[in-house]
Parts: sequence; C-alpha cells; structure tokens
Amino acid sequence: MNIPSELKYTKDHEWIKIDGDIAIVGITDFAQGELGDIVYVEVETLDEELDREEVFGTVEAVKTVSDLFLPLSGEIVEFNEGLESDPELVNNDPYGEGWMVKIKMSDTSQIDDLLSADGYKEIIGA
Repeated sequence: MNIPSELKYTKDHEWIKIDGDIAIVGITDFAQGELGDIVYVEVETLDEELDREEVFGTVEAVKTVSDLFLPLSGEIVEFNEGLESDPELVNNDPYGEGWMVKIKMSDTSQIDDLLSADGYKEIIGA
C-alpha cells in the first residue's frame, strides 16, 4: 500500500498536499481500495467557503457512495475536471491524476491537526 511520507492525512482517509496557501486533496490508496471501482466523483461546492470536516462532495463506487470531508477550512477553488470523464483515475493514480479538489486555506494552523504518514498507518493498521 502506498502512503507517501510527504503528504498529510485525515482519519477519514483523505490526503493533503500543501502548496503555499493551497491544499490539494484526494482520497488515499487505502480508501480507493476499500471502495472498489470508482464510477463517479461529485463536487458541487466549487467556489464555496467551507469549514473543516464539512462534506465537500461524494465518491460513488460500484457498491457504495461515500461522503468526502474537507480536511482544512477554506474555499474550494478548483475541481479536477478530469474525474468527470475518467473517475477511475482515483483508483489508478490516487496521489497524482486522481486528486479531487484544491482549497485556498483560511486557517493554516489547522495543518498541525493533520496526521503524518506514520500516524495514518496506525489508523489503518498498516
């Protein structure tokens, strides 16, 4: 299982890459494996200001639909439009082409509350 050490993680299985005041968010390799074949990613919160842990979208797999929780407060400034026509990018490349949204963070101190790769491994028992 791939858990890149340079990323941050949440207990809800999102990964976060910090780039200045922008956070790139997707779901982890573990999460996509648990969900199975992803058939649809929906994000209707583009250009909205949301608080940490609010639902920003859903991911639909063959067997289930799962909410996506915002790991940091901020404005959703970009959605990965490639997922509209190719949602399986989340399965094939969860840390690369399968990213979901970019957030303009409103409170960078929240980064300190995120999990390290080792902390995330403890949660999933890896």
